[in-house]
Amino acid sequence: MAYRCEVCGKEPWTGKQVSFSHKRSSRRWLPNIQRVRVKHGSNSRRMRVCTSCLKAGKVEKV
Repeated sequence: MAYRCEVCGKEPWTGKQVSFSHKRSSRRWLPNIQRVRVKHGSNSRRMRVCTSCLKAGKVEKV
């Protein structure tokens, strides 16, 4: 299962977490992805959509 928005394609970012002593370790920033039931044509289906797409009204919830 890919952690990605099916509307805009937003996926995790990677980078470094820097401590006070400047030790670096890898980390990921995950988008806020929700599984919602979405109107798809005349019927509905479940999609993984980020909250920014939901708030912007790019999909219509059922």
